Amino acid sequence: MDRDTVARWVEAYERAWRTPGTGQLGDVFTRDVSYRPSPWAPVVSGLENLSEFWESEREGPDEPFVLSSEVVAVEGTTAVVRVSVAYLGADTSRWRDLWVLKFTEDGRCAAFEEWPFAPDQPDGH
Repeated sequence: MDRDTVARWVEAYERAWRTPGTGQLGDVFTRDVSYRPSPWAPVVSGLENLSEFWESEREGPDEPFVLSSEVVAVEGTTAVVRVSVAYLGADTSRWRDLWVLKFTEDGRCAAFEEWPFAPDQPDGH
């Protein structure tokens, strides 16, 4: 796994999010994926459950947003990516996330952990 491969994976993730249905998820995630949408959320286990989760979380494939990313680190099959998302429709929320990703040898993600941050979140002080 290297930075370019991880960057291409992020592009495939975004493409899957913007595509109707969830048919592309199997190209991005393993069948037994472990997907944690925040460090405090329960794990979504398996591709079938992830498909249901994705459909419930997005407005649809035409949801207007801009996503940018930077691969922060890659070590072995683990990567950390900094992601910024700005929604452009009725929802104008902004997010900065860290994604911790564990890949299989075929380049699909077997474990996804998201650390989402929004500007209006308490900063803990």
